Amino acid sequence: MSNVKSILFLCTGNSCRSQMAEGWAKHFAGAGLEIHSAGIETHGKNPRAIAVMAEAGVDISAQQSTVVTSAMLDAADLVVTVCGHADEVCPLLPIGKRKIHWPLSDPAKASGAEEAVMCQFRATREEVKNRVLGLLHEFGLET
Repeated sequence: MSNVKSILFLCTGNSCRSQMAEGWAKHFAGAGLEIHSAGIETHGKNPRAIAVMAEAGVDISAQQSTVVTSAMLDAADLVVTVCGHADEVCPLLPIGKRKIHWPLSDPAKASGAEEAVMCQFRATREEVKNRVLGLLHEFGLET
């Protein structure tokens, strides 16, 4: 059995990738696991991220875009950075905390026709889903 009881997904703006990760983890995790996301700063919630997650049957519209606090880091057993910037500037973690980095590309930087942009969001959604499932399996936290 894993000693991980709380996971924090950390990104730059907590608007897209970390929001998706939080949504998938809440969707797939077993009972008793606390799951949160936060950003180094806040950029608000990305409506395209909300839309592609809804397409997959996961509602993240009630999640909040929040700035990471020392209390959040203290409470997390595992911190997962989902972008290079968050990994580089992640605050110093308390002793005993584990950090994993996922170098996910930012679909919010996609350009072009709306359908092409949405394809990037869907690709990121699926990559995040697969990584979350792998993480939960690794720690024995899936339902």
